[in-house]
Amino acid sequence: MTESTPSAQEQVNLRWQDLQDAASDGLVTTTQAQALWQRWSAEQQLRAATQGTLPSASATPWATGPAFGFTNVLYYFGGLVAIGAMSLFMTLGFERLGAGGLLAIALAYLIACLKVADHFKVRGLVVPAGILATLAVVLVPLIVWCVQNLLGLWPPGGDSRFSAYHTHINWRWLTLEFATLAAGAVMLWRYRLPYMVMPLAVTVWYMSMDVANALMQNEGFDWQFTRDVSLVFGIATCALALWVDVRSRRSRDTEARQDFAFWLYLFGAIMFWGSLSLRDSDSEWGKFAYCLLNVVLVFGGAVIGRRVFTVLGALGVAGYLGYLAHRVFQDSLLFPFALTLLGLGFVALGVWWQRHEADIQARLGRLLPLKGHTSA
Repeated sequence: MTESTPSAQEQVNLRWQDLQDAASDGLVTTTQAQALWQRWSAEQQLRAATQGTLPSASATPWATGPAFGFTNVLYYFGGLVAIGAMSLFMTLGFERLGAGGLLAIALAYLIACLKVADHFKVRGLVVPAGILATLAVVLVPLIVWCVQNLLGLWPPGGDSRFSAYHTHINWRWLTLEFATLAAGAVMLWRYRLPYMVMPLAVTVWYMSMDVANALMQNEGFDWQFTRDVSLVFGIATCALALWVDVRSRRSRDTEARQDFAFWLYLFGAIMFWGSLSLRDSDSEWGKFAYCLLNVVLVFGGAVIGRRVFTVLGALGVAGYLGYLAHRVFQDSLLFPFALTLLGLGFVALGVWWQRHEADIQARLGRLLPLKGHTSA
């Protein structure tokens, strides 16, 4: 038998799903599939630009992130260990090297991480490249802390150990946080790898608490004020995430069509929902309004394809129903039947939604980011 070779005249139309299927069958790795699609998309855009036409945004697939597999588990587990070593698990013994010694180590780590990230990205290994670039962002607050201490610019008072950065709320950390956001934005623009957004989202979360501490340093710690500031930060972060999401999904650039909004959605939703749930109301109408807002989160998360809102909203609704069962209607025989009817009503709504989902998505497509299979 002879193996036939395709002629130069033959053309095959490939879809992103075809490469995903090939990766599932073990013909290529997920990383290779992403690299091939990025290369072919770039060539298509170049040809289109030469011919004076532009491909539609839908021609470029929405990048859903790396598949869950043993290789990626090793990547992320190793990356989290390395990131934790330079952040959460910074010990007093390590700090005995002094600000100068820590600065030298941190700069060496940062340069090495960026060099290796460049090496990986050129070869299409986007997951390890993103992890190494993320580690470089995580090193920024340590570098800024070292520089401030060496120059004598660290504000007096409070805990001055860097290990306290991740455990203590203090307005003195704001310089580290602003520098991290600025440096992280520059590196994110340079590498365009979604995992790099994670330390930026965490920094915004830290900043929400430290800003509250700065505003209340003369009055002392007030957890209710801190809660309210976090609520505002959460709403702003979710709004930023939605803006990033819309721009990413409508972009014609392959690299830009990645899920840069995932970590912003995650931490923004947690800040907003956590702060909202910590608010206590003596009014039954206030508690009912909280339940309705959580219902909006459930369906809103489903519409834009972000599970974090759906999960948190479901927890909020479950908490309110638990309150009704054990406080308001604890002696009622009809309450369980009413809940059963309510649950069946939601099932019926789900059936209706499934039948009309395509039309609903088409109407919302101009206002909201297109729903995709995202990991959020």
